[in-house]
Amino acid sequence: MIKEIAARLKQGYRTIEFPHGKPPALADRFRGRPLVDAEKCGSECSSCADACVQACPTQALAREGRLRLDIGKCLFCNDCKNLCPAGAISHDTDYRLSFGERADMRIDAGALELKLAMQLDKKIMRLFGRSLKLRVVSAGGCGACEADVNVLGTIGWDLGRFGIQYVASPRHADGILLTGPVSKNMVPALKKTWEAIPGPKLLIALGSCAVSGGPFVGSPEAGDGIGDCGSDGGGILPKADLYIPGCPPHPLTILDGLLRLIGRIKEEKRDVTK
Repeated sequence: MIKEIAARLKQGYRTIEFPHGKPPALADRFRGRPLVDAEKCGSECSSCADACVQACPTQALAREGRLRLDIGKCLFCNDCKNLCPAGAISHDTDYRLSFGERADMRIDAGALELKLAMQLDKKIMRLFGRSLKLRVVSAGGCGACEADVNVLGTIGWDLGRFGIQYVASPRHADGILLTGPVSKNMVPALKKTWEAIPGPKLLIALGSCAVSGGPFVGSPEAGDGIGDCGSDGGGILPKADLYIPGCPPHPLTILDGLLRLIGRIKEEKRDVTK
């Protein structure tokens, strides 16, 4: 025990200061928010015959007058960037990529704002603002999103200091943190897990697979994630309360989204004009 205490004192304080201090430094190769330069990518672009649209493995790009990007489908793979002769597509190092509405993830080149997730309404905040228990469900994921979810439980991130914890039983949970495209064999288990959670309850779609199916979109076995679920009952589960895209999303992106949901980080509208 003495050796363990001595080692801990030598290591010092290792938990990041975020959100009260600066976020941890990100690697130069980190790919954050996708950017489309509207000046370089004109509405009548003919020099590339929309090579970027054809190259995208998940149909995240579409030409609707201006180029439109669906961040919920984006894998951050750079296939479109590498094929764009005008150099109109890039990524910045902004980790803030969480949304409260699926529609907010679809942006046109030259869009003025990117609307990030907002905190829960006051009634729900009184229940979950200080204590949020989540049942993590990996519905056919590759393990990448799950690994970054686990990172948040380490001493460097210490998710529990915000009152957010992962629980083993859905009956002890306030909601589901969903990863993976929702494979056919996982549908019954996912539905039963959702039904076992007492209401009111939350749904968080984590990663491009959970949001839209990711690279498995259109597969009859893998599924399209929760899809565009709504109050009409369409899709596997109700509409998500939080969408966090990425393949996989960085732990900092995940933490930022969770903290926005419980009001620890206030709503921001970011200028994405390019």
